[in-house]
Amino acid sequence: MRFLSIYKTAERSTPPSVEHVTRMQQLIEEFMKAGKLIATEGCLPSALGARVRLSGGQITVTDGPFTEAKEVVGGFALLEAVSKEEAIALTETFLDVGGDGECEIRQIFAPPEAVSTIEGRTIVFVLKGAGGFERRDVEVGGAGGGDIGIARGLDEGEQVA
Repeated sequence: MRFLSIYKTAERSTPPSVEHVTRMQQLIEEFMKAGKLIATEGCLPSALGARVRLSGGQITVTDGPFTEAKEVVGGFALLEAVSKEEAIALTETFLDVGGDGECEIRQIFAPPEAVSTIEGRTIVFVLKGAGGFERRDVEVGGAGGGDIGIARGLDEGEQVA
């Protein structure tokens, strides 16, 4: 299962130290090698950003910095985990390196074409080495925006075709 972890922290006025960047790079490399991290990026200061809002049919754009905010989005990580509990554990490890702040963790939906029902069983095809596939029974969870959540049935690091 894939999870989006959104890191929120107080706005920084100085760049992170070389030591902090080195520790973060080591963690990223460790998570990537283990197949737990699909993508990650940090955000530049909010002074370089903008907020775009739709309310009552009107779009408003507010340029940064967002001085009224106690916390701003500091970055994100797209995680591969077998459960929400594992995604939480990975995020706790990140926060040990990332520092004060909080992460919101949200499961990512699978596209509906990746999930099939055959003989009354819900299945997906899991990518295997050398371009092969393996049929796998799964349990699906919530759906939204036309996508389906896979709640159980995938092993650690597996990707749905």
